[in-house]
Amino acid sequence: MALLFLLYVVAEVAAVWAVSSAIGVLGTLGLLILGAFLGSWLARREGARAARSFMAAARSGRSPQAEVTDGMLVGFGGLLILVPGFLSDIAGLLMLLPPTRGVLRRSWLRRAERRMTNQPGRVIVVDSEVVPDDKSHPVIESS
Repeated sequence: MALLFLLYVVAEVAAVWAVSSAIGVLGTLGLLILGAFLGSWLARREGARAARSFMAAARSGRSPQAEVTDGMLVGFGGLLILVPGFLSDIAGLLMLLPPTRGVLRRSWLRRAERRMTNQPGRVIVVDSEVVPDDKSHPVIESS
């Protein structure tokens, strides 16, 4: 994990260096500040939109898993926007924009479903009772 973080820091420094070589130091600082302001505005707007859609889903009685995942991605994208650097800004903006967030949400939910179905010894909870998923255990009926 430390190696991955080190590679990220090196990539961010290289990106800032390349941009500052192309447009200058003041232009680079201006882009970083503009990205932070634009990203925070977009995060606030999309966060409010995700909260409204969550409340609408909860009121209608349907599962709000897409809305919760959207809220999580918006929050994480807003956090990435606040981290200085171009690579984190790009990743954060991808999480904040609705079309790319939809793609990320679907892949995240697919991955979560895949991880949940591959769990050995998985159990099912029905009316507060744990029911073993595999057929080798007898199911105990309660009265």
